Amino acid sequence: MEKIAFLGLGHMGAAMARRLLAAGFPLTVWNRTAEKAEPLVAEGATLAPSPAEAVRDADVVITMLANPAALDTVADAIVPELRRGTTWVEMSTVGPDVVKELAARLGEGVTFVDAPVAGSTDKAAAGQLGILAGGELTGVGHVLVHMGTVTRTGPLGSGAALKLIVNTALLGGVALVAETMALADKLGIDEKVARTALANGPLGGAVGRAFAEDVHFATALAAKDVALATKVAELPVLEAVLKHYKRAAADPAVAGADITKAVEHIRRSA
Repeated sequence: MEKIAFLGLGHMGAAMARRLLAAGFPLTVWNRTAEKAEPLVAEGATLAPSPAEAVRDADVVITMLANPAALDTVADAIVPELRRGTTWVEMSTVGPDVVKELAARLGEGVTFVDAPVAGSTDKAAAGQLGILAGGELTGVGHVLVHMGTVTRTGPLGSGAALKLIVNTALLGGVALVAETMALADKLGIDEKVARTALANGPLGGAVGRAFAEDVHFATALAAKDVALATKVAELPVLEAVLKHYKRAAADPAVAGADITKAVEHIRRSA
């Protein structure tokens, strides 16, 4: 089986890497905070001391990092080490421009795929993510299916583009639910009554995510994702949504917490 290097073991990355390990792939992992790799190492993964060491003998490299800056730092380390025949699958949420810039840096014979994911930690743990894959998947499709359902989105960069669309729709909907619940609070409507009414309407999915439990999408990362989208086009509604998430992320108690905490912050601030 292909040797896989998995770089980035946050809430999502660790769950995704565990799916590959359970499928029997030889797995080397790296994370900036090495302690986060310990559970995977206990299950059979090999811990690399650096990104360069992690990818040196890999057939498939997967990156799942927090933001474009973190990805750029890792790219500086691994690009010189990627050998001919290696496939790099970039699964972070960084936008199509970053994806295309990275692809332009690669040497001949290295395949690059953008394949960000839709879904939270519960879906990652169950292998039920939606994988939005752009570029040439030959040779890695059978790897990705262990993490979820693969949707071919088109040429390189299209997966990253669609991920921005999906995420901003979700985050905009969640922010709208938070504002609407703030309105219900001001008007004296019972919370359960308001939530039930909203859940039965067109915002039903956003209501479910706004009050979800046992999932994790950090508020700071939500702000990052909306900011990526608003750099692409003039989006007045999402600019307002971005302000909500930025204000929430400015609170240290909320920044690393799930967006359900941002919902609470927006309601309190209204």
